[in-house]
Amino acid sequence: MNHQDRPDRPSSFAELELPGELLRALDRLGVREPFPIQAATVPSALAGRDVLGRGRTGSGKTLAFGLPLLARIAGRRAEPKQPLALVLVPTRELAQQVTEALTPYAEALRLRLATVVGGISIGRQVAALRDGAEVVVATPGRLHDLIDRKACRLGRVGITVLDEADQMCDMGFLPQVTEALDQVRPDGQRMLFSATLDRDVDQLVSDYLHDPVVHSVDPSAGAVTTMDHHVLVVHGPDRYAVTTEIAARDGRVLLFLDTKHAVDRLTKHLRDSGVHAAALHSGKSQPQRSRTLAQFKGGQITALVATNVAARGLHVDDLDLVVNVDPPTDPKDYLHRAGRTARAGESGRVVTLVLSAQRREMSELMAEAGIEPKVTKVRSGEAELSRITGAKAPSGTPLDRGPAETRPKNVNTPFRGLGSSKDASRGTGGGGAGGKSRKGSEARKLAEARKAARVRRGG
Repeated sequence: MNHQDRPDRPSSFAELELPGELLRALDRLGVREPFPIQAATVPSALAGRDVLGRGRTGSGKTLAFGLPLLARIAGRRAEPKQPLALVLVPTRELAQQVTEALTPYAEALRLRLATVVGGISIGRQVAALRDGAEVVVATPGRLHDLIDRKACRLGRVGITVLDEADQMCDMGFLPQVTEALDQVRPDGQRMLFSATLDRDVDQLVSDYLHDPVVHSVDPSAGAVTTMDHHVLVVHGPDRYAVTTEIAARDGRVLLFLDTKHAVDRLTKHLRDSGVHAAALHSGKSQPQRSRTLAQFKGGQITALVATNVAARGLHVDDLDLVVNVDPPTDPKDYLHRAGRTARAGESGRVVTLVLSAQRREMSELMAEAGIEPKVTKVRSGEAELSRITGAKAPSGTPLDRGPAETRPKNVNTPFRGLGSSKDASRGTGGGGAGGKSRKGSEARKLAEARKAARVRRGG
């Protein structure tokens, strides 16, 4: 492998040997200075080299691979069902974002893009491929289905990109990824981007990349100086109210929980409290997910409550607060959740709520992630909570109910199962008798989950 992280990188897109149509499109969109990973990667990719890019999400990877990919196939026309370039991504949201990001540049070169993801009519995707698309942006599962139906053939794909390869492997897509790589042109160009190089990703690199140029830029979210990390130690019965006050802040907030059930329950409570909240998880249809994201980006939804499905591929400009209502059990999960804020040089803050019994486990996880958070004990209604998160009391006017129905009087009702559907027994928000044993149980479960995560990683 050749490591090329040169200090004399181009300082403008005009210095890169991109087609005039792309430079004009970049200028029209106000994109003039390349991010480090773009300046590093574009020349190698334009030259046809295989590229291994190590960059955290939000570092500008999409244009780093997208611009040279489009430039290299400019002027060519795809036959029906036979794309010329393939971009594989782990989630539907990331596929749609990659498509949106590349569309103006593809249009400038008169190239056609097709997005191939689950949750959307496969018939429309079959039709798009039959009409001909030079570039296919796909999730591995749906691409596999289309190949099985003989609706897509990869034999003419000369450029293949694996974006967030570590997440595709973590999600169990390795067989579908290798199936696709075995079908594209053996002499084609491959570009692989990953935040980490775990065993499966390392195997992909050694099996499918030929003498790749390696560019490492912003390897982890922990290295981002514009991101503040806070661990807020909360009292169990108060966790309900703390979460609600944070969600009621001015400005948007992304809140992570472990399960779909917990996400739906918290979203309902927030809306009953007057917070413009919406849920995002794999149980929602793709049109629902797309609509919710559009409303969050547009500001109609201010609190997005999500499972880890949103930790990958979700890009929202000016999102300055991410809250782990349920602490993650793996350093990689923490970094990917955190990567939703402080993107592309903006500033942001990541807050993780823990009970006293969880502090040690979180300290170990943060150390593994290369992060030194500020630890603060907080209670609802306190100035310190507002200073760190912008928390404030919610309006209390339900959003989904008639005027006769009012908000429950006691906002500190035990929030049983905030973290997950199985939390009722471990008492995430339980008070009163048995509180100590429930706290101990929660700490043990967190420790067991982290141990299982380490085993999966081979750590």
